[in-house]
Amino acid sequence: MPDFTVSDQLPVTIWDRLLGTPLMIAGIVVIALFLRWVVHRAIRKVIAMMEQRSAERVTSGRATRVLRQATGLDNERRKQRAATVGSLLRSISTVLIFTIAALTIMAELGVPLAPLLTSAGIGGVALGFGAQSLVKDFLSGIFMIMEDQYGVGDVIDTGEAIGTVEEVTLRVTRLRDAAGVVWYVRNGEIIRIGNKSQGWAVALIDIPIAYDQPVEKALDTLRTVTRTIDDESPWKEVLLEEPQVAGVESVSGGVVTLRIIAKTVPGEQYALSREVRERSKNALDAAGIRGPALPPYSAGAGI
Repeated sequence: MPDFTVSDQLPVTIWDRLLGTPLMIAGIVVIALFLRWVVHRAIRKVIAMMEQRSAERVTSGRATRVLRQATGLDNERRKQRAATVGSLLRSISTVLIFTIAALTIMAELGVPLAPLLTSAGIGGVALGFGAQSLVKDFLSGIFMIMEDQYGVGDVIDTGEAIGTVEEVTLRVTRLRDAAGVVWYVRNGEIIRIGNKSQGWAVALIDIPIAYDQPVEKALDTLRTVTRTIDDESPWKEVLLEEPQVAGVESVSGGVVTLRIIAKTVPGEQYALSREVRERSKNALDAAGIRGPALPPYSAGAGI
């Protein structure tokens, strides 16, 4: 049996220490960089497919066309949301990959990971208890962005405040109400969201006439008004369909209330309601249809 001396074993030990560990570390770094490149490339392809599908969707019909042009359902907003989600996924994947690579390198250098992971776990638990509201805000913000619950320019009801969204971050949402007050609402505190700017809105317009007036004539007059307003700019650009004269809504106290229902893009129902009321008043007057009688004046009413 051959007898090896210390001098025979020394070159092998030095070789392992000088080249074995550094090569292993370099290999770990290269693998981490390559894996990060692969993951980021896959995320970019998925985002590009999402944007392409959004752009290739065929708009059919007046309502679909108007909705996509005037609300938050257009392609540009979808692209912005996809880009935001892609950036978030790339950041998360980068942190995970390099964290695993760093732990692997530390293990290769002989650093005991058990005490480190135990300390990190205890610190994470303590940090989680201390910053659980912050974590809740961030998670809520991530889901809000991914689900496109609302965006900048939307009018929303958060339960605490109602206003127009000016900024959306992972932690807070900033909106301005009708009085000009700026509200900063933490995402984690938002239990429900009422978005008044997505999809479409409905304008319910009630037109009162006197009880003794011909109802059918009044309805025909209102139908003429709705057809006219549906063919004129700028109202035909905000109407999703021709307003419908629903008929008699109520009969009470010598007043017959006629209702018009109009489906519009979000935020335009108020201006449309004012325009329809004005035109209906003028058309009913021209047709000789009187409105409800005014209550008798009482001399002591102002006392």
